[in-house]
Amino acid sequence: MARFTLPRDIYHGAGSLEELKNLKGKKAILIVGGNSMKKFGFLDKAISYLKEADLEVETIEGIEPDPGVDTVMDGAKKMLEFEPDIIISMGGGSAIDAAKAMWIFYEYPDFTFKEAVIPFNLPTLRQKAIFVAIPSTSGTATEVTAFSVITDYKEKIKYPMADFNITPDIAIVDPNIAKTMPQKLVAHTGMDALTHATEAYVAALHSNFSDPLALKSLEMIKKSLVDSYNGDEKAKELMHEAQCLAGMAFSNALLGITHSMAHKVGAVFGIPHGCANAIFLPYVISYNRKACEDRYADIAKYLKLEGETSKELVDSYIDFIDELNNKLNIPHSMEEYGINKNEFEEHLDFISHNAVLDACTGANPRTIDDKTMKELFICTFEGKKVDF
Repeated sequence: MARFTLPRDIYHGAGSLEELKNLKGKKAILIVGGNSMKKFGFLDKAISYLKEADLEVETIEGIEPDPGVDTVMDGAKKMLEFEPDIIISMGGGSAIDAAKAMWIFYEYPDFTFKEAVIPFNLPTLRQKAIFVAIPSTSGTATEVTAFSVITDYKEKIKYPMADFNITPDIAIVDPNIAKTMPQKLVAHTGMDALTHATEAYVAALHSNFSDPLALKSLEMIKKSLVDSYNGDEKAKELMHEAQCLAGMAFSNALLGITHSMAHKVGAVFGIPHGCANAIFLPYVISYNRKACEDRYADIAKYLKLEGETSKELVDSYIDFIDELNNKLNIPHSMEEYGINKNEFEEHLDFISHNAVLDACTGANPRTIDDKTMKELFICTFEGKKVDF
């Protein structure tokens, strides 16, 4: 038996933030990231809508990129003091992921972080509050997923929490909020979305429910990502919806080792998550194609890329991703990104071992061990062809 889980309600389209007026409850806590939501007026607008709903409102502001365990526990403590019955997070993936994790420890203060990172090990949530997610970026799709990524800075490991319990109750996908993204963030989050859809289509748990979402997302990304990067307003709206479709797909089909690798280099070297995915994806496809070349070929055919045989089609898809990276000014290797070779070699065994242990590795279509992961990382560092 398989399962397919989404938020109960997804409000989308320009101005859908106004749906906050219709929330029912007593107290709402609003979690946001850096200054952009305040700078562009969305924080004040959200608070105003919540007050129209007769809700008492508190905020937690300043969630950092790649939120850590301490941030999560501090937020949970504030929630325990305020006792909200609605938790709302508005911002990028970091803010929403942090809020999801805070939610866990608000409802279960004695639960531990080590228990929480065991996949599908969370206790039943919604005993105290429901969760509303409002993305400000077009990539992570955490507003519709069963995932939250939190960094343990003491261990230098990014942990993806995975549990259907943390799928939000309500997602508000308002493209007006995402239109404020800087160009580099458009590139990185857009390639994150493309990676989500690609990995979901070949993942071990892909299904007839997830496949159409992944393919439609990829079609929309092909059509709109570069134009969005170059400032086209309509393309930005399409990308905001495309990334959400990709999230629905991967939340249920799961992901693969592109994400496993990106999680580990993000924690150690600070490469932004979407950028790391964009660098690693062509190498991972070259590695995985021995196990699922037909699935990657399906993607290439759907996108109307050139090729007659499966091999030609998969080669075309890799070339398509490489060309996207060129157009989005994303490097093609870790060395090109600027990672020092000595530092890379110093951490190679550590990131390889932990990437194999990552929660995303289990759904990858081809198995991998520490030794092979190490070889794959070397290829991504040097820009060397994967032929094993």
